Amino acid sequence: MAADEKSQAKTEQAKGKIKEAAGRAVGNERLTAEGRADQTKGDARQAKEKTKDVFKH
Repeated sequence: MAADEKSQAKTEQAKGKIKEAAGRAVGNERLTAEGRADQTKGDARQAKEKTKDVFKH
């Protein structure tokens, strides 16, 4: 399950980067903000998984 969570975090980060780039390209502030939010969510999920890994060992 941890591998699934890690891959989901990477997916959210990548999706966020794409949304942010698309938002900037067309000048859409909302899309840019959504992209940043998705990246932040992915970063938080990744940090949570790293913390869980530290306490496993």
